[in-house]
Amino acid sequence: MSDQDFPGWHGTTIIGVRKNGEVVIAGDGQVSLGQTVIKGTARKVRRLAPGGHEVVCGFAGSTADAFALLERLETKLEKSPGQLQRACVDLAKDWRTDKYLQKLEAMLIVTDGRDLYVITGAGDVLEPEHDVTAIGSGGNFALAAARALMDSDLSAEEIARRAMAIAADICVYTNGNLTVETIATGQGRPA
Repeated sequence: MSDQDFPGWHGTTIIGVRKNGEVVIAGDGQVSLGQTVIKGTARKVRRLAPGGHEVVCGFAGSTADAFALLERLETKLEKSPGQLQRACVDLAKDWRTDKYLQKLEAMLIVTDGRDLYVITGAGDVLEPEHDVTAIGSGGNFALAAARALMDSDLSAEEIARRAMAIAADICVYTNGNLTVETIATGQGRPA
């Protein structure tokens, strides 16, 4: 298999879980170049605070591409303070139509504590049906594990951590070195 068989955005796992008034985004720390792990402590989950409205974002894909998208998302949020959905839709429109952005290989999970979205380069802004979403090479493993745990007494963070541990056990492009960010429902919204 060549590096082309595994596009850049497959080399990680990011999960978003919304439960009982909190939203958690967790991501692993592995950076792979082909079949080689070149870093195990990368931070792929970040807090943004444009205009004082806190947003948590996780990314899978090329790091440079993801940072370019995060900067654009932050700009969109500054233009539309407290309106995460509008900022995400505007970013997705630009990503789909701008010749420079079309070449970016990344996906994002974003939340303001109330809304939870996946943004893709195909112009999608997707809200999960079951309050859980995941992206990256181990995304489907983490998603299945988290959905199975949603009816338990576990908190959103505990579900995210357990799901990521399962994904790390299965996916060779995912490790157990996690960055976890939690935001309370409505925390990112104006009062």
